[in-house]
Amino acid sequence: MSVPAAFEYHSATSVDEAISLLQQYGDDAKLLAGGQSLIPTMKLRLAQPAHLIDLGRVSGLSYIREEDGAVAVGAMTPYRQIEISDVLARYFPILPEGTSQIGDPAVRNRGTIGGSVAHSDPSADMPGIVLALKADLVAQGPNGTRTIKADDFFVGTFETALQPDEVLTELRFARPAARTGSAYVKLPNKASHYAVAGCAAVVTLDGSGVCTSASVVITGAASKATRASGVEAALVGKKLDEATIADAASHAAEGLDLIEDIHGSKAYRSQMAQVMAKRAVAAAVSRA
Repeated sequence: MSVPAAFEYHSATSVDEAISLLQQYGDDAKLLAGGQSLIPTMKLRLAQPAHLIDLGRVSGLSYIREEDGAVAVGAMTPYRQIEISDVLARYFPILPEGTSQIGDPAVRNRGTIGGSVAHSDPSADMPGIVLALKADLVAQGPNGTRTIKADDFFVGTFETALQPDEVLTELRFARPAARTGSAYVKLPNKASHYAVAGCAAVVTLDGSGVCTSASVVITGAASKATRASGVEAALVGKKLDEATIADAASHAAEGLDLIEDIHGSKAYRSQMAQVMAKRAVAAAVSRA
């Protein structure tokens, strides 16, 4: 099946209008950002919304700007703008690095960071990177705006902490400390480029090379992007030589709700999570 089920199309011109439409149609409605995840899902009829609310004509949701010690990224900012942003390359190179691995140029020109994050596909790249950077996510609903920590945002497969009548409007990234390095590494599906297993790592070192902070997230291997707490604990307080990194990476699959499909068994994904963690942490340390 390659044709979506019948739906009614709505083109919102403001966030408030999108919220009103969500309130009106409830669970029968879906928000459309870049459409690079939702439209294929609809074509396969894995999603069959009766009402599609397009955010493409809502102004003011696509930007990258420095604000109060942080960088704010509008939810409708296309991947391509993230990929070429000098500001993000300076403070958060993991974002352009990860974005460059998404799909192909056509996908990156249309797909948006907010659309990917709100979709919460367990094999997508952005959820893991956003979680590793410990972003704050700003949602707007009928009662105003609220901020959701990335650690609280990703609930499960295609499930987030967003309420049914809320719109994700912005992602905020606190500027990192000195001597912070980051990296995103994945084993991609050759056809879709989604992650069979991937790892986003952010590491901060002190002047003597001891790890003072580590944020490590596994994507693709589990039912959602998941923090690898065991890896983080094994890194902090130590000088990160090859042996220490390898030992820490051996904990990458601990606590994961591993998935299994035609692309890999649970055992395979567990092993690949460890491999990707080792590579990502080593790259982040070399850049710190």
